[in-house]
Amino acid sequence: MAKLGSGLTELLNIGAKGAIHIGLLGRGIGASLSPIMHRQEGERQGLDYHYHLIDFDALDLGNEHLGDVIDLLEKVGFRGVNVTHPFKQAVLDHLNQLAPDAKEIGAVNTVLFDGGQRSGHNTDCWGFAESFRRGLPGAGRKRVLQIGAGGAGAAVARALVEVGVEQLLVFDTDATRSQGLATRMCEMGYGVAAVADVSSAASSDGIVNATPVGMDKYPGVPVDIELMHPGQWIADIIYFPRETVLIKRAAALGCATLPGAGMAIFQAVKAFELFTGRSPSAEEMTRTFQSAA
Repeated sequence: MAKLGSGLTELLNIGAKGAIHIGLLGRGIGASLSPIMHRQEGERQGLDYHYHLIDFDALDLGNEHLGDVIDLLEKVGFRGVNVTHPFKQAVLDHLNQLAPDAKEIGAVNTVLFDGGQRSGHNTDCWGFAESFRRGLPGAGRKRVLQIGAGGAGAAVARALVEVGVEQLLVFDTDATRSQGLATRMCEMGYGVAAVADVSSAASSDGIVNATPVGMDKYPGVPVDIELMHPGQWIADIIYFPRETVLIKRAAALGCATLPGAGMAIFQAVKAFELFTGRSPSAEEMTRTFQSAA
């Protein structure tokens, strides 16, 4: 805990009565726009609302410190935290309640602290589904390839079947993760199968990147451009950079594209509602995102 104290000293005495303090736990999150979306919506609603970035890279903390950080934030009076890569599944070990959505998905991106209870929720699923409904309303949904089966991937897979994807193929460099996700979703009655490579991209209506590949910290593309063609749609969950190399190359090919901004905005909308009990303005939060991006 001494190491935590040296890195998180400013959080140890937050103490303002009536203030709402939220944190974002993750790695390489310095470019996140969650803080400004939450803070400006809180200000618009007249709340004393504070949103803190808790970047394990910047603080030089190991993954093993996740539980200690959560303990500290709960102790000093945080209302809750958002959770991003690489902790969306690891955080489950530090909670004592799961909302039905989070339990089904097996990943959490929003944690509420309330009277000693830590409840986990997943707003990524609704966030991606809402972005898809608005951004790709006429997209083909018979066969879709998803790349990535981690915490975000589990939420996106659930969202894709919610919006009507008939056959979802999932690839992950860790085959046990893709197979585990496919098995869980098949047990719930969804048409999901794990695949050993991304060759099915060429015959899919759409391709979704649900990995960190494409972020500044993880440059590159998750699928060869030669497997893509103009009749497809391509989606990414990454929003910094706002347009990944994958999205840029897909757009240049003539593919319909769905960048990660929509998921980022709508997951924040739902998380703000959970943290405050108030209905936020999706339009205002979108404007904030767009002006800051």
